[in-house]
Amino acid sequence: MADFEAVTKAVVPAAGLGTRFLPATKATPKEMLPIVDKPAIQYVVEEAVSAGLLDVLMVTGKNKRSIEDHFDRAIELEDALEAKGDDERLSQVREPADLATLHYVRQGEPRGLGHAVLCAKQHVGDHPFACLLGDDLIDYRDELLKRMIEVRGTYGGSVIALMEVPREQASLYGCAAIEPTTEDDVVRVTDLVEKPPADEAPSNWAVIGRYVIDPAVFEVLENTPPGRGNEIQLTDALRTLAGRGNDQGGPVHGVLFRGRRYDTGNKLDYLRTVVQFAADRPDLAPEFLPWLKEFLASR
Repeated sequence: MADFEAVTKAVVPAAGLGTRFLPATKATPKEMLPIVDKPAIQYVVEEAVSAGLLDVLMVTGKNKRSIEDHFDRAIELEDALEAKGDDERLSQVREPADLATLHYVRQGEPRGLGHAVLCAKQHVGDHPFACLLGDDLIDYRDELLKRMIEVRGTYGGSVIALMEVPREQASLYGCAAIEPTTEDDVVRVTDLVEKPPADEAPSNWAVIGRYVIDPAVFEVLENTPPGRGNEIQLTDALRTLAGRGNDQGGPVHGVLFRGRRYDTGNKLDYLRTVVQFAADRPDLAPEFLPWLKEFLASR
């Protein structure tokens, strides 16, 4: 087995404008919208940490300062809670700052996910890294990212997470052409298309927001012209890497994910996610679920 470099860094693009959540996101980053009582971005960082990635770079933009504040210490608030003897809330307030070593870089203008990843080049350097998108939350019980890092350790190159979607929804995602390997949950990616028309999608295996990426992607992104939406697409760069061997930063493999994914990218899915998380909370479910059943019965 080849000796491929271990993955130790994570990149979290968080520079989007959040236009689908206006007016709430006029002054509040969409990544800070709460899933019950914790911002979505914290779940993403916790996932990276649980996979052993303690070096996390946030790619942010204008009006995203509250993200940095959330993962920083809040001394006055901590002192007030400590004075009250409120140890539970004190622990909750301190937890984000203690999760990992957080770094920040700004994407000066919204030029697409590929450009946001390219902004991480100086921090990541010549090392493989994980990329986690904040719109997708993966249930902590499924450990998708750990599995992807294992697959990178076996095959090298890059690894993407793939989830089967109805054919009519293919146009909402990047879709992959795949071929099997000797492992049931691992495929070789032979082609990638960003948001194809449903009848032109190479498969109904869609790319979801988890990647483990070879550093060769930076050279490719620097030479990738704007694609769909006149933006630099990460999908296009990965398509290039899919045709390469290990000596050039390829190939690309996919992990077929059949676990629990929560979408927070639009209002309806965000509401579904909040309800699902509340229903799983032992401190809320005993009162929330009976109320929800009664509410639905009255509609």
